[in-house]
Amino acid sequence: MKPVTALKRGSTIGIIGGGQLGRMLAMAARKMNYRTVILDPEPNCPAGQVADGQIADAYSSSDASLALARQSDVVTYEFENVDADSVEAASGITAVYPSASVLRVTQHRLKEKAALADAKILVTPFRAVKSIRDLQSAGVDIGYPMVLKTATDGYDGKGQVIIRAPEDLAGSYELLGGGGIELLVEQYIPFLMEISVICARTSTGQTATFPPSENIHVNHILDTSIVPARLSGEVIENARSLAVRISEHLDVVGLIAVEMFITETGQILVNELAPRPHNSGHYTIDGCDVSQFEQLVRVLAGMPIADPVLHSPSVMVNLLGEVWEETDGDPDWAPVLAMSGVNLHLYGKAEARIGRKMGHINVVADTVDEALYIANEARNRARRRKN
Repeated sequence: MKPVTALKRGSTIGIIGGGQLGRMLAMAARKMNYRTVILDPEPNCPAGQVADGQIADAYSSSDASLALARQSDVVTYEFENVDADSVEAASGITAVYPSASVLRVTQHRLKEKAALADAKILVTPFRAVKSIRDLQSAGVDIGYPMVLKTATDGYDGKGQVIIRAPEDLAGSYELLGGGGIELLVEQYIPFLMEISVICARTSTGQTATFPPSENIHVNHILDTSIVPARLSGEVIENARSLAVRISEHLDVVGLIAVEMFITETGQILVNELAPRPHNSGHYTIDGCDVSQFEQLVRVLAGMPIADPVLHSPSVMVNLLGEVWEETDGDPDWAPVLAMSGVNLHLYGKAEARIGRKMGHINVVADTVDEALYIANEARNRARRRKN
């Protein structure tokens, strides 16, 4: 691959997607004196509020993608459920990282698992499901419980269901489209811990990984990330090495987040990939000497990347729409910010909904236990109604 040419200060980075990841990326770009333009159908989207410009049009619009490319010196995307054809069309005008080929793999779970298997990376046992008979056969081969998933458009637990017994097969199959869309089924892994590693890779092949985060989910949505992960040094280094191998195998230029299961025996199974900044990497904003967002800006701008250093144990907790629901839409941040080590990040979303990510709290402290206590207490304080 041709090395990325270093961008002059004041150059423009195009971002497909206007959510919170695009917002924080635009803020990191501004800090380094780069301009940003957002493609997102929603006016006043979180990223659009801080960017230099916005194209308010559908992600699937090739005209909009081409317009973004013409206004940008380099283009990236903040989530993988975007139109790969539009991304590829944009790459005919300006550089797009990660490439459309990476996007096509990571936005399709079957292609993603096939690519990982090709790289001899361990994944959860799985089967493609094209009929109810395939699902019945998987129950025999894989065993129960199993997780049935859509091959595309899945995130935060959407597009998947746990099948615990043969009598659940038909209902689960119908719930996920009854064969109308591509499906796969995976063995349910009773893991010890779920972690993620974010790896940055430049066009010249330089790589750097962030410390793995220990992730706790509630209702399939990331609730808490803990760094350093409470694992042995050997498992942590193996996880970081796996992320580098995957970035090299897919020829990623940009960031890739690798979600992994750790079993009781210390075995690592790769679950899913995301070729972009990741929710579990938000701790890097306050916990590391370089954030995941600045690291991506460096890659896009053709600058050297940093070898990230965690300067303090860190915990991130998500703030979902429930906090706003419980406080009549007006959380009181004063008691939250009165706590030592607390950093509040709000996304500027106009409407709070149950399960919607509205912001997060980062906490840095002397120990993981202290950071975890402060983070949970801070979020609890945000839930209390004003007197």
